[in-house]
Order: sequence, then structure tokens, then C-alpha cells
Amino acid sequence: MKKFSLPKDGGLIEAGLPNGVKHTYERIPAHIYEDEELACERLAEKIVESINANGGVFRLGLSTGSSPAVLYKELVKRYKAGDVSFKNVEIYSTDEYYPAPADSQSRNRRLYDELVAKIDIKPENVFVPKLTELHDSTYVSEFCASYDTKASGLDLLVMGIGEKGQIGFNENGASEFSRTRTVLLPYGSRKRQAKNFGSIEATPHTAIAMGISTMLSAKKIHLIAWGEDKAQVVKQVVEDKADAACPASLLQRHSNISFYVEDNSASLLTRNVAPWLVGPCEWTPKFIRKAVVWLCEQTGKPILKLTQKDYLNNGLGELLELHGPYDAINIRVFNDFQHTISGWPGGKPNADDSTRPVPSSPFPKRVVIFSPHPDDDVISMGGTFIRLAEQGHDVHVAYETSGNVAVHDDVVLQHMDAARELGFGDRFDEVKAIIASKKPGQPEPRALLNLKGSIRRAEAKAAVRSFGLNDETNCHFLNLPFYETGGIKKGERTQADIDIIKALLQEVKPHQIYLAGDLADPHGTHRVCTEAVLEALNQLEGEAWLKECHVWLYRGAWMEWELGKVDMAVPLSPDEVIKKRHAIYRHLSQKDIVPFPGEDPREFWQRAEERTQNTARLYNELGMAEYQAIEVFVKLF
Repeated sequence: MKKFSLPKDGGLIEAGLPNGVKHTYERIPAHIYEDEELACERLAEKIVESINANGGVFRLGLSTGSSPAVLYKELVKRYKAGDVSFKNVEIYSTDEYYPAPADSQSRNRRLYDELVAKIDIKPENVFVPKLTELHDSTYVSEFCASYDTKASGLDLLVMGIGEKGQIGFNENGASEFSRTRTVLLPYGSRKRQAKNFGSIEATPHTAIAMGISTMLSAKKIHLIAWGEDKAQVVKQVVEDKADAACPASLLQRHSNISFYVEDNSASLLTRNVAPWLVGPCEWTPKFIRKAVVWLCEQTGKPILKLTQKDYLNNGLGELLELHGPYDAINIRVFNDFQHTISGWPGGKPNADDSTRPVPSSPFPKRVVIFSPHPDDDVISMGGTFIRLAEQGHDVHVAYETSGNVAVHDDVVLQHMDAARELGFGDRFDEVKAIIASKKPGQPEPRALLNLKGSIRRAEAKAAVRSFGLNDETNCHFLNLPFYETGGIKKGERTQADIDIIKALLQEVKPHQIYLAGDLADPHGTHRVCTEAVLEALNQLEGEAWLKECHVWLYRGAWMEWELGKVDMAVPLSPDEVIKKRHAIYRHLSQKDIVPFPGEDPREFWQRAEERTQNTARLYNELGMAEYQAIEVFVKLF
């Protein structure tokens, strides 16, 4: 099944471009692929070539975490195809909690389950810095020194990196001279790992980590990173100066290192942000818009105040030569931006729609908003949702997953207590006992998950009712099976998920579909849900209603589309912002005590408002009208 990515629209012409030019701004050469599957195919090919070319034992270092998961699949695939044997391979892991927890919570569980168990490697050739019990400092120091000796001088080290530049529990401030040792895990790192232990209190405080100096002793290093949430750190590691505040950047010192990334994790590299500074470009209308927005940011000017000197002084001479003069470019891009703004996201009836993002007919339209979790619809596009409903369209919202694991146990008990106080039955102690039976790292009891799913459904229906929709006919709870594992780690997307989506689409036959366009975690719920819908649409190809159906992509609470990509911008009035906020408030279980809220301490309504207000500010700075807030969308097709 195809991975979701935005189609290319202009950019650097890499064909025939020397590597020295392509990597001009890069301290570590970055190899960019369309998606992580293609990147891992190429990387697995390189690893297999190295193993097969090696005359003796091949010593391979692998980091823990989720980044290598796709690589493991590719290596297993090549082993099963007979392309490689691992009988003469030794694997060295970079880290493990200390003392090591149960296997289900081990940092190396994925390594064993998804690679070691599926290849012909000898068990005694898999080395992990693992101590299952607490020992005195002398014993631990000797163990670490012994492991360090074994892990020094690896033939190849493959490392994923964290969002803050961590590598194998080498956190902010780690020394480039560090060797294998015990490390104290900072609060932020433990908070990120807490989802595997049920709470931060149950999360280990210490770990054994291979040192950066040990890593640098490897003959060759390949770094890997996937997803838009890694884009900032990829830029730091690849282009910025080495800094202990970003430990992975210290690997710039290595003479034989490369970075395997995909389009989303590489999105902030100079050859993507400002490729005209690197080499010749393909200048499509959207790419020209991207360049002009960038130029406005560099100069602090609105579009119509840009001068020829501004273009020339900022590396955009080629654009002037091919599409100038400068004032004509300014006017074209200004008009282009103005035409993205529309207060009629479903199309304005009986209006000239030649420059509008959405056609005026048919009117009203049938609309399906796909919401990965039961609150993404109002958080991400609540204002547009309001407009579509109030302007008379037949709006349906499809909640793709139950979102049950994101409800805190205390919220469930509060609901049970409320039911008891209202006289609808006393099951408080029964539910309290179910909660007490939970085991850290294990799936939650199904009875508890059902209660949590019910709470989230009730909240979603309340939000929809606040927009004037019928929650019985226009609310659809799909409960896609891939999500229902009872834990943080989800299952694989299957045809069963797609068939549920196909049934809804065949029922509604929409003219407009809104999807989550988040490109962060390649294995995250938002992306899996979006890919499931796109696969459903692919399987429905040929249906008559699809000929006039268009797909629009919205963003979540954390990131927004860059303006160069925007196809529709829906301005919100102050009253609509408040109405959207109140709809988000309906999701009470997600306020204040979300179990795993991530690094951002703000509530969802705050993130949503700041994001849309910032977009309005950017439009204003480009010379457009000033609005209270703007929600923006990219048209997929």
C-alpha cells in the first residue's frame, strides 16, 4: 500500500548536479528519498553489500527506538530472499535501561522481535548492554568497560536520532569523548518513554549507553530519521555546527558518515527550503510563490514592495531571468495569494468561481471530514467545519479511531461517579477494580477501553451538536481495527480498515473530502488513517461520484502548511474563533490531564488558536487583508 506524500511541484534540478554542489550546505551528506521505505531499501542494500563483501565476522551496530523498524523489515526480506546470511554477523545495541525491565518494555524488544528472531544470526552474536539487577558501582563500571571494548571499531553503525538530537540515550550535553557508561535519564526523556510504562513514575531513571567516542570509532556510520517532526533536528545535525546541545551533531567529526532521510524529515534542509541557493531549479507557479514568500521573510517586506535588488541579492537571479521582470512576478504572486482566500469553503452559489479555490456548483455539497481521533476535526479545521455547516452543506464527520487510550483513568472514575450520583447505577468500585488490575506495558483491559471509547464518542457528538449537526445521522464512528490494540503501539493497516472507509464513502458519495495531512511520525495514527482513506479512494476508482470529488488536506494542532503550498485559506471572524474554542472544550477528557501530551504544555484550543492566528499574521505581512485567524488547506486532487 502506497505511503502518503505530497506530490512534487518544482524544486532543485538534481539530474547531472555534482554531489559537491548538491551537498554545498551539508556537513553530513544527506541522501533524500521519497519515503522511508525507499530510503530503507537502499540502506538495506548497502548493508547487505557490506556483509557479503566482508571476509570475516561483520560487526554491525544498531540503535534502539522506532526509526530502524522499516530497515529491519528490509533486512529480513533480503535474508528470506537468500541475498544475505547473518551467520557471520555480530550485532551490537547502543543502549538499554538499567536495570533492564521485562522484555515487553525493553529498549531492545523491537530488535529481537523484528530482526533477530527472523534471521539466522547466532544468539551468542547479539550483544546488548543489559544488566537485569542493580549492582555496585565497581561491577557496573567493569561491565560498561567490557562492553565498550567489544563495541569499539564496528564495521558499520546505523543510528536513529531523537527529536532533540539524542543518540542512544546520549542526551543534551553529552561529551564527544564519552565511552559506554551508565547515564541518568532526564525528565524529558523519561516523559517520552512513559507511554511504554503506564506512567512517568514507573519509567526507569537510568540506562547504559554506548558513548559518542565509541560510536565515532566505527568504520562507517549511517544516520536515519523519518517524519516531519524530525525536520528541525535533521537540519541541525546536517547543516549547523557541531554542538553538545545536539549530541548527534558531534558525529560530524566522522570521515565516513551519511544521513538517510525522506522528503518530510529533510524538509528544512537548504536544498529544500531555498534550493535556488544550491543550483538550477524548475520554476512552477507554486514554486515561484514559495520563493517569493521566502524572499519576503528574508527582507521583512510585503510582496508588492519587493525590488529587483532584493531578488538579486538573495540568489533569485535565475527566477528573474526566466520569469521576470520582478514587478510582474510580484503582481502574479500577490494575486495568486488573494485567490486562495475564501469564506466559502464549499463554494459560493451562483458566483463567478474562475478564481475561487472551490467551484460554485453543485450546491449544496456532500462533505466528509475524516478525523483520526475524536477531536482532530474541531482542533484542526473547526472554523471551516462551522462555515460548511452554516452555509447549508450536508456535512458528515467520520471519526476513524476510538481514541480510547488517550483517556485518563481518573476521568473514567469521575464519569462513573457522576452516573452513580445521578441514580443511573453504581459500578464505581467495579471499574476501580478493573483499573487496579492494569499491568504496566501491557494492553489495557477491554472493558476499560470500551468505557474510554464511550466517553470520547459522547464528547465528539457534543461538539458536532454545537455546530447544529444531527449527531445521529452525520456522526460516524469507524473504530478502525488497526488502532484497537489496547496499547500505544498500533497494529498494521489492513483491508479490514479500508473496507470500513469504502462503505462510508459509498454511502455518502461526497463532493469534498477533508483529511489530516500530518507528515510527522510515518507510523503515527494520523498518517495511517490518511493512507487508509487514500487507499480506499484508489480501490473505488471508476465510481461516477469520484469524478467531481476533491480531497483537501488540513493540519493538526502542532504544525501548519507552509504558505507556498496553500490552495485555500478560510478566514475566521472573532466569533467563529470562540465557537471553535467552545467545540474543543466539549472534549473534556483531553483537557489538562491528557496522559501523554508531548512536549507542548498548551491545551489543544490554545495550540489551535495560536496556529491560525499566526497564519493570519503571515498573510497580513505579505500584504493581504488582516483577519482574526485563518485555517489553510492543500488540495491533493
